[in-house]
Amino acid sequence: MNSVVRVAVRLGWCVLLSVSVPVLHAQSAGPETVFGYKDFAPQAKVDAAFLAVPDARLAGEHLKTLTAEPHIASSPEDRKTAEYVAAKFREAGLETEIVPYRVLLNQPRKVSFEARDAAGKVLATGPTREHVGGDPFEDDPRVVMPFNGSSGSGDVTGEVVYANYGRLEDFNKLAEMHVDLKGKIVLVRYGANFRGVKVYIAEQRGAAGVLIYSDPIDDGYFKGDMYPKGPWRPETGVQRGSVQYLFKYPGDPETPGVASTVDLPDSARLDAAKTGNQPLIPAVPISYRDAGPMLAALGGAGVPAGWQGALPFHYHVGGTGVTVHLVSDQDYQVRTIWDVIGKIKGATDPDAWVVAGNHRDAWVYGAVDPNSGTAAMLETVHGLGALLKTGWRPARTIVMASWDAEEEGLIGSTEWVEEHAKALEKAVAYFNVDVAVAGPDFGAEAVPSLKQFIREVTRGVQSPKGGSLYAVWAKNEKGSGRDASTGHTVKANAEQGDVAVGDLGSGSDYTPFLQHVGVPSTDIGSHGDYGVYHSVFDNYAWFTMNADPGFLYEQEMARVFGLEVLHMADADVLPYDYVTYGKEITQYLEAAKRKAGAVSGSGDFGPALTAAARLTVAAEAVEKRQRAAQGDLSGLNAALRATEAALISPAGLPNRPWYKHTVYAPGEFTGYAAVVIPGVNEALDAGKAEVAAKQLGVLTEALNRAAGVLEGAR
Repeated sequence: MNSVVRVAVRLGWCVLLSVSVPVLHAQSAGPETVFGYKDFAPQAKVDAAFLAVPDARLAGEHLKTLTAEPHIASSPEDRKTAEYVAAKFREAGLETEIVPYRVLLNQPRKVSFEARDAAGKVLATGPTREHVGGDPFEDDPRVVMPFNGSSGSGDVTGEVVYANYGRLEDFNKLAEMHVDLKGKIVLVRYGANFRGVKVYIAEQRGAAGVLIYSDPIDDGYFKGDMYPKGPWRPETGVQRGSVQYLFKYPGDPETPGVASTVDLPDSARLDAAKTGNQPLIPAVPISYRDAGPMLAALGGAGVPAGWQGALPFHYHVGGTGVTVHLVSDQDYQVRTIWDVIGKIKGATDPDAWVVAGNHRDAWVYGAVDPNSGTAAMLETVHGLGALLKTGWRPARTIVMASWDAEEEGLIGSTEWVEEHAKALEKAVAYFNVDVAVAGPDFGAEAVPSLKQFIREVTRGVQSPKGGSLYAVWAKNEKGSGRDASTGHTVKANAEQGDVAVGDLGSGSDYTPFLQHVGVPSTDIGSHGDYGVYHSVFDNYAWFTMNADPGFLYEQEMARVFGLEVLHMADADVLPYDYVTYGKEITQYLEAAKRKAGAVSGSGDFGPALTAAARLTVAAEAVEKRQRAAQGDLSGLNAALRATEAALISPAGLPNRPWYKHTVYAPGEFTGYAAVVIPGVNEALDAGKAEVAAKQLGVLTEALNRAAGVLEGAR
């Protein structure tokens, strides 16, 4: 018995005897064999010891502390949460630092609107202060007024046009109806896509400004009881959020591709108004209480099918009937944010990092988004700390990260990735958790090579509902599709024979890891009826009433997150599944080929399909070696990691070179949802045959590179 096994056995008995956790017997009886291990028995003991530690009560205490005050990025309260997380990291024994970055952020000086009908009568002014009466957190003077991050400043007046969800097809429908948007104020509802896309297209079509509201059909009374009686958005609830064009690039708007470290000279910064990822027009979020009078008074044609919301009147597209005076005065400054980074150095392969992260900043209190994730992560760290106290060390280096300014455009994670891009060439995984707990329904997204890995991890975690989390997840897949009101709808773009794991688009901190530097990534969460996204009501009171009163799902998520980290850090051979990757890419290509039939001259799909088949065959051969796991595995592991990196194109995607992954990117006109083989598909969607053919060649080269790496694995 080696020293690691002895430590694991000793720790397992110590923890099992000292911690009262009713599900330990089920959790300690893990599978006999797990992909990636020569012998899983020693890891099973480590797992059992870890799983005993994350504590529901402590997770609740973390959440209560983290959500005690509003803590928007760069605020003094945000700094306090960084110090709290750093203290918990250090307490667990992690080598910890608070890493500052100086980044461009806006905060509102003044945001207002006044709507008048055709006769000049005032219909509404606002935004109305969020309130329901009885909420213990709504009156804190530090609650920031509703505003959009990255909004342009402006004082504009125009007629209102209703554009449904603000999707490309919605704007195109208005054009078909001969509704001119030049100089208009576009009113759109949240959902279906990223809010920045709504503003992006409106700006392209000549709009003077944008108002974004939450319709009750999507997350209000149409869904069920409103808060404080139930979980759904009350009439004054407002969804704040960034409208940065993160589908162009995320991070500090002034430093694309360059880390905004505190010593970066100002001369290295670009003009954010000219880089392409910031709107120039004002955008303001409002409630459906404020939007209702405008919608009711709009003239013009009745709305097309599917555009009607739940307010008690028939909607019209407008262009007549309502005029709005909109003011957005934004204070743009270079402000300091703080990432918290904790490390456990690997014993045998310290350069191979396993990075796991969650963001910490919130638009207001952020009980669900993101601090349910922070609380879960802290209990994961608690479990790792218990292991460390016995002398256990991981084979690979573990990096735990608490990101800042995610809400403004994935800024903290992006700057850190840009600073550490060279080191991340050897990172073996990035595991993300953001909205860890909004309810009881587990869901996950990942690159195809890690989809089975997530399923396997969930087999080792007990569900609060009884049985393994995997069994509960497989029985009820509601969690695999997130709340449509946020735009975070999850989709698997290929058929899967097992419980569905979605594809990674954007909107959270895995984006720079996967889509800029090619680190294999996952994202996990437990979802439910969540109607208060990005509002003042996403607070501790709402959470304990609606999401997870006993914090048992917080405990569950801490365990899943921890097993992801432990298994990737200690597996003998990296548990990537490139067979599934190759097969899913083949499905993507076949779907694109069918689409290409309508775009003459878009290229020959034969070489790309041949390359995908070559990748699959090479992966099948390598999988046999992975399962055998014999001899020196360092060369095989290096090749496995290099395969994902081979899918990166140094030139990046057309018109958005920051995004370099040839298989996954956020869509230019979706923002959140993944577009697969994006260079090809987006060119086809735009009818750009020559670009599609060129991108098909770029993809083919990447697939052949990846296949060649696997074929050369030693």
